[in-house]
Amino acid sequence: MGVKDTVTTKYMRQNEIFADAFNYFVYGGEQVIRPDSLKELDTREIDVPYGGENGAGQPIQKTRDIIKSVVAMVDKSTAYLLLAIENQSNIHYAMPVKNMVYDALQYAKQVEEATASHRLSGDYKNAGSDEYLSGFMKGDRLLPVVTLVVYFDSKEWDGPLSIHEMFSRQDERVLALIPDYRVNLIAPALIEDEDFGKFQSSLKEVLSFIKYARDKDELKKLLDADEAFHRLGREEVDVLNACVGAKIAVKEGEEAIDVCLAIQQMNEEAAQKERIATLLQSIKNLMENLGLTAEQAMNAMGVSEIDRKSILPFI
Repeated sequence: MGVKDTVTTKYMRQNEIFADAFNYFVYGGEQVIRPDSLKELDTREIDVPYGGENGAGQPIQKTRDIIKSVVAMVDKSTAYLLLAIENQSNIHYAMPVKNMVYDALQYAKQVEEATASHRLSGDYKNAGSDEYLSGFMKGDRLLPVVTLVVYFDSKEWDGPLSIHEMFSRQDERVLALIPDYRVNLIAPALIEDEDFGKFQSSLKEVLSFIKYARDKDELKKLLDADEAFHRLGREEVDVLNACVGAKIAVKEGEEAIDVCLAIQQMNEEAAQKERIATLLQSIKNLMENLGLTAEQAMNAMGVSEIDRKSILPFI
């Protein structure tokens, strides 16, 4: 697992952040999913090939980024769901297939667990032959699986968002028979500025920073307008540094970072380096064109003692 995958998974695994992502995407910011109602599950899914030992190969283990179970109250009714998040720092052009496989494996796992449970409890004694052969009984129900892709980059997602988009031109009568598995996507570039207010966690700052990471003027406006950037957490800054190269300095043991101050200092340092580089080139031009020594050239330009210390090692 690379650095980007590590920091984004660690960040999104937090119940508060995980719940906020789904409350934004599914419920428009309404606080339906409570962080304390989430329970993390095993992210490993086993793909068992069919055909026996002479057919397909060995079972393949596929690992999701994060999957949690949740008990949510919707219209005074209890809803049991399985929610999963896939973190993407790059565009995946086969994302519909990737997610479809994960979800299908999860449904297959539920069927297998139901079958094992019935066998263990002896439920099949009163079951019909169809139920016995199916393993999954007539009254059994699956838990819905909702997978959400969170894209940690400012570029627009230009990959397909459904299985149908991945096909070449097809007869509409054929397409009507093929379920169109769609990708649920949160991408910073697609979020309207007014919609960032629907987030209730630091996901608001992380995604809005990413959206404008390549636009210095808009990024400055954002930092000036949002007080939360004066005390952003270590994990949030790790995501920004890894995913969009924010280069925000973090001191050892520091858990709350003033991003506004860090960006300001970084810009000042960059401006200072550019000023020194320009000054150095002017001094070299005087030395080459007029035959002056470095000391004479700096005296002629009135270079301060502080700047001389920065320039001399490069002459």
